[in-house]
Amino acid sequence: MTRTISLLGATGSIGDSTLDLIRNDRANWQVVALTANCSAEKLAKLAIEFDAQIAVVGEEACLPELRQHLSGTSIEAAGGAQALCDAASRPADITVAAIVGCAGLAPTMAAIEQGNTVALANKEALVSAGDVMTRLVEKHGTVLLPVDSEHNAIFQCLEGGKLDDVRWITLTASGGPFRTKTMAELDAATPSQAVAHPNWDMGAKISVDSATMMNKGLEFIEAFHLFPVRLDRLRIIVHPQSVIHSMVEYRDGSTLAQLGPSDMRVPIASTLAYPARMDTNCKPLDLATIGNLSFFAPDEERFPATKLAREAAHAGGGAPAVLNAANEVAVAAFLAGQLKFTQISAIVARTLDNYAPPAPNSLDEVLAVDAEARVRAGEMLEIA
Repeated sequence: MTRTISLLGATGSIGDSTLDLIRNDRANWQVVALTANCSAEKLAKLAIEFDAQIAVVGEEACLPELRQHLSGTSIEAAGGAQALCDAASRPADITVAAIVGCAGLAPTMAAIEQGNTVALANKEALVSAGDVMTRLVEKHGTVLLPVDSEHNAIFQCLEGGKLDDVRWITLTASGGPFRTKTMAELDAATPSQAVAHPNWDMGAKISVDSATMMNKGLEFIEAFHLFPVRLDRLRIIVHPQSVIHSMVEYRDGSTLAQLGPSDMRVPIASTLAYPARMDTNCKPLDLATIGNLSFFAPDEERFPATKLAREAAHAGGGAPAVLNAANEVAVAAFLAGQLKFTQISAIVARTLDNYAPPAPNSLDEVLAVDAEARVRAGEMLEIA
């Protein structure tokens, strides 16, 4: 049976992987909406290829170019923040929310309000607005499926089990490209080195987050909202091979682990086909060739981001939103050559020390905390 799908963030790495799966199963999918920040030419080509109803650019200045590339087609073109939310509000059996950063929060919330299925690839949205978002999911009866490989792995390992029976949920981390580097080498690390992930093909921001380990810190907070066990039942372990994507240990001593290749098409396929399975073109996992799987405790002296995230989760209130906003500001500054790699976590820590708002209770309050945290983080950049 043909299913309808919207893809928020169609031109990024998650978008590429999602559309590759749809391309290989084309008869079973009808595309409703495709969005991008800009990338007008690429977005238009995808909209034409997949016969989308509407294509939307978040940057309204890119709309004329999008319209030009869609000239002569029946595909609707729109631009701007409200247009993103309007596209996300269009009825679809499943919406893949893959807009990077807090910019994806409002469109994701709009998709949730449909009451259908949302495949969440935007961890920052749940980190910043965890309680607000989960209340909205419950209100509208939305099925929220995790796309992140770690959370999707946990989701699979929990299927058929009960949270009350869980002893530990363990998120695995590759350790990123700098896992074995000294503090001096980290201090001199460049953006091009930071985005060169050893296992995964990801966008620049998430690659830097992986290098600092903030990605795992954000996932720690996200896991707390997706799988509501106590914070002290969540832990992180470094697993350089990225073969085991996460583990769940039950009170009887049994540990279930989800294994797979380092290919985002695997967890995306899990969400697209849920509760069934679908074929992918991913290379099968060859454990004999891999040979060994190794594990290490996180080094929070060299990589303090996981400690900052854990402390923000325990602090509650608006701390997770502040953590996320400050990190986005610091990572952008690092990628622009304005900040040292080792200063990213320092900026986040100073912003958290400087700003402790109460818990936001609405989308507007989340966005207000986010905006103020960005101002505070910007001030920290000036004295870094």
